[in-house]
Amino acid sequence: MSHRKLTAAALGSFLLLALGCQETGAPATPEQANARAQAAVPGGGGATAHVAAVPTVDTRSYVYDPIGKRDPFRSFVLDRVKDIDASAKGPLEQFDLSQLSITGVVWQAGNRRALVIDPSGQAYIVSEGDRIGKNNGQVITIGDSRMTVKERYEDFHGDMTTKEIVMRIRLSQGG
Repeated sequence: MSHRKLTAAALGSFLLLALGCQETGAPATPEQANARAQAAVPGGGGATAHVAAVPTVDTRSYVYDPIGKRDPFRSFVLDRVKDIDASAKGPLEQFDLSQLSITGVVWQAGNRRALVIDPSGQAYIVSEGDRIGKNNGQVITIGDSRMTVKERYEDFHGDMTTKEIVMRIRLSQGG
């Protein structure tokens, strides 16, 4: 009796292996697998072997939706570096405009620059278009003894407000 169980188990393994190696097309239905197993048994079907069908997934019905997903072919490290660079602020964007002072203006063939000093005494050279101040300020014009900065900020109503601030060179008093 134990000899018979071993033979049936060996025959079932052989059939699974043979059927799996033969077919390269679509997966077989359970009825097709049982019919092949009966045909493969010597003597025309005295012993029947039941082959369990493997569940299949129809890959033709899946559609990839990239909305809201990160591009899998772009480096996440480079994306993170770009985010850090975009959020980095210059040293003059850490101070309020009232804390900064202008000490001089340099003219050079239409390219004007101003010398701005922060509260710690550190000097910076700014030109038109540079960012300055906590409220997303931008240097608009540099004149003979003044600099105009345009700030955009959110007021107490939640509306975006634009304000132009004129910063002048402070004349030293004394003798």
